[in-house]
Amino acid sequence: MRQEWDARARKDAFFYIASWRTDWNVADFLESGRKDYEGLVSAVLDRIGFSAAGKTMLELGCGAGRMTQAFAARFERVIALDVSGEMLDRARKIAQSVENVEWIQANGLDLEGVDSNSVDFVFSYLVLQHLPDEKTVSVYIREFFRVLKESGICLFQVNGMSKPTMNWKGQLTWKVIDSLWMIHLTSVSRALARLLGFDSDMAGKSWHGTAMTTRSVIQDVEAAGGTILELSGEDTPMAWYCARKASRHPSKTLVRG
Repeated sequence: MRQEWDARARKDAFFYIASWRTDWNVADFLESGRKDYEGLVSAVLDRIGFSAAGKTMLELGCGAGRMTQAFAARFERVIALDVSGEMLDRARKIAQSVENVEWIQANGLDLEGVDSNSVDFVFSYLVLQHLPDEKTVSVYIREFFRVLKESGICLFQVNGMSKPTMNWKGQLTWKVIDSLWMIHLTSVSRALARLLGFDSDMAGKSWHGTAMTTRSVIQDVEAAGGTILELSGEDTPMAWYCARKASRHPSKTLVRG
C-alpha cells in the first residue's frame, strides 16, 4: 500500500486524494477541505455537543493535508497520519506555517505510535474504503477506541455498499485485475489495467478496497467499548459512523439518517 500510494502521490497527489476533479491547485484543494469540514464534521460535532477547543484530534489518512489545516484551525493539537511518505512530504510543504500538526507515517496496519487514551477525537474520510480487506478495516476501527480518551468521539466513513454498482463486465474485469494484485503480481495487474484502458494506478485492492456491512461495523465498535451515536448512508459508498468511547455517563441514542 505504501509503495502504491507513494506512486500516486508522485503522479498527482491531489487527484488521487480527491478524484472528482483533475485540475486542482493548492488554494482550491485546501478550500475543498474546509468545506468538507463544515459539511461533514462541524454539524455532527454540534449535534452531539462536542467542542474542539483545547482538544487533541487524530486524522487517519491525511494525504496531502486537504482537511488537516481545517482541523488545525479548530483543535489545539492535530496528529495527522498517512501510510505514504510522499503524501506527507507534500502536506508538510503546504502547511509550513501551521505549528500544531504532528505528521506521522502510518504502517498501514494499526495506529502504532499513538498512545492509548491520548486523543479526544478521531476522524477518517475516504481512507478505510481503500483498505484491502475487512480484517484491516476492523483493526483500525478498534484502534480508534484504543487511542481515544474516555468519552472521546470518532467520526469515520466506510464503503457500505452491499451490492456492486458496475455491470457484470466491469465487475469481472476489475476482479481479475485485483486478483492478480492480491497474489502479488502487481506489475501484471497494472499492465492489464493499462492494456484495457484503465488508470493503472487504480489497479489493486489498495484502491478498490473493501466494503463493510453496518452489522460488522457496529460489532467492531461495540467490541472496542464504543457506542454508535449517529449513522447515515447505510448501504452506500458513503456510510458514516459517529461513536463515543464508553464512559460512566449515559450515551445518546443512535440516530439513523
